[in-house]
Amino acid sequence: MNKFIQKTLEKLEKLDIGAIRALFSQLAAENDLLAMVLHSMTDGVLVTDSNCDLILYNKSAERLLPFTDQDILEKKIWTVVSDAEISGFFREKLSAQENVTDKTFTLGNPMTRTIALSIMPLVKQGKIRGNLVHIEDVTEKKSNEARLRRAESLAALTTLAAGVAHEIKNPLGSIAIHLQLAQKEMNGKKSIKPESLSRYLTVINEEVDRLNRIIVDFLFAVRPMNVQLEERDVNTVIRDLVTFLKFELENAKVATELRLADDLPRILIDEKYVKQALLNLIQNSMSAMPGGGTLTIATRRKGPDVLIAVTDSGSGIPDSIMEKIFEPYFTTKEFGSGLGLTLVYKIVKEHMGEVSVTSREGKGTTFTLSFGVPQKETRMIPDAREGE
Repeated sequence: MNKFIQKTLEKLEKLDIGAIRALFSQLAAENDLLAMVLHSMTDGVLVTDSNCDLILYNKSAERLLPFTDQDILEKKIWTVVSDAEISGFFREKLSAQENVTDKTFTLGNPMTRTIALSIMPLVKQGKIRGNLVHIEDVTEKKSNEARLRRAESLAALTTLAAGVAHEIKNPLGSIAIHLQLAQKEMNGKKSIKPESLSRYLTVINEEVDRLNRIIVDFLFAVRPMNVQLEERDVNTVIRDLVTFLKFELENAKVATELRLADDLPRILIDEKYVKQALLNLIQNSMSAMPGGGTLTIATRRKGPDVLIAVTDSGSGIPDSIMEKIFEPYFTTKEFGSGLGLTLVYKIVKEHMGEVSVTSREGKGTTFTLSFGVPQKETRMIPDAREGE
């Protein structure tokens, strides 16, 4: 509240009619200003009291939400919205006093549009006195995001297709050569050497298996992931994976150090995909340490995220290729598929996470995966009048 008005109210009994008239004029002016600001906003605003009755809304809310009629004040907010899905959303979340951020809904009349609803409590002196509902029209934003995703998908698919074509050439060439050798062995000869045919057929079988792996990796890279998110303890996931790889790591003379933070919050992940991403990183680390070394896996909380860092003491990544390591079919290995890090990147992005890398040649490499922590804590918005 305006300090002048607050001080004036404290002396209200001593004011004459002129001072009281001036006070009410200033209050009316401030009220008009706030109303002008509220109704000039492009985003919709709804305010309810502690009983979830609608007590305030602006013109944008009226434009964005399908209200049942014009007489909507002092009624339960879910009874004044004609859309059944949004009405049910309001009833469920407000009755449970849940905090919600950017829940999207698609409306079809008079034109198709997408809105995002956020619900935040209004708090005064530690008690919830009402709710603020923010409404944003995200139709154009969603459309732009969809176009960008299509363009990115097309570019990625083009790169992958070119990589597959390149990868397939070598095994196909080898198969063709060994088929010709087998045909020569069989044509025009009275006696066929079984050992020669067996050698040619073995190579052909190996190359067929290689082609199959190329196709399997390609399909995994291009198909949408059906990610099933469940709350998991990442420390347990890491311990299970390291236990599974124990003998492989020992045979490679790789010592494993786990530096897992205590009391980490559980995060929403698809365990099988996260294990696949970590497995790819661990196998890369082992390849970077052909004579053995140390693999360190660490977890920690950083703000709203849980971080998983996979560090090796291997050869490191040259600066000249650092920007290419996540590209499909880019590999420095003699027999690498070139999709390992691409799949790591895809898996993390499907979890709405981030992946980063730091490396020094001859010193080792660290890949860090970042996953968001589910926001269960209710964010409080103080009542604008708090402290009066």
